[in-house]
Amino acid sequence: MSQASYRTIQTEVRRRIQSREWPAGQIIPSEVELAREFDCARATINRALRELAQTGLLDRRRKAGTRVSLNPTRKATLDIPIIRLEVENRGQTHRHQIIAREHLPVPDHLAARMNAPRDAQMLHLKTLHLADDQPFLFEDRWINPTTIPDILNAPLDDISANEWLVQNVPISRGDITLTAQPATENDAGTLDVPSGTALFVIERLTWIGDSAVTSVRLAYAPGYQLSTQI
Repeated sequence: MSQASYRTIQTEVRRRIQSREWPAGQIIPSEVELAREFDCARATINRALRELAQTGLLDRRRKAGTRVSLNPTRKATLDIPIIRLEVENRGQTHRHQIIAREHLPVPDHLAARMNAPRDAQMLHLKTLHLADDQPFLFEDRWINPTTIPDILNAPLDDISANEWLVQNVPISRGDITLTAQPATENDAGTLDVPSGTALFVIERLTWIGDSAVTSVRLAYAPGYQLSTQI
């Protein structure tokens, strides 16, 4: 077989799994053996198998080899939406207001999560997004200017930090938590709802390599619905 790309290898691995040539639970050939078969670098095999493992199709364990998953999972794909477009797709007019914009020391718990020095200062933004002039979303965001220095000159009164970051920052990974939370006094005052109202909240931390980009808490006004794909 001629030298193959990692995508070609992924296609062939999927075929072998789907045809039961490699049944569930079976240990597949080693990276060295596959590199020899496909006439490619071992790094190419590693990338192909690593990405398939991230989809849940393969189970890779150090010193135990790679096997076909016994119970393959389907993983949801969550894009980072542009909030303005979310509102406009509902047939409403979007507007955002910056409530607070400060350079502040990062709280200790957040500095630890973002691998930042305890005395690091970051841009702290609190933004209210409105739909037809009604509260839609309260955005509480910390941005690391060490990773994204251009954010300091971005026209954030004209374009929200959410939209600017989506358009300008090629993130490599992120951690996302979805929860229902009672509205804090800050949430309640900003979204004009009673304190304790159940809100849908997204907390997201994004990275470029090992450098944190931004940590954000998004608290949606009641009635918001999230849709995704598997």
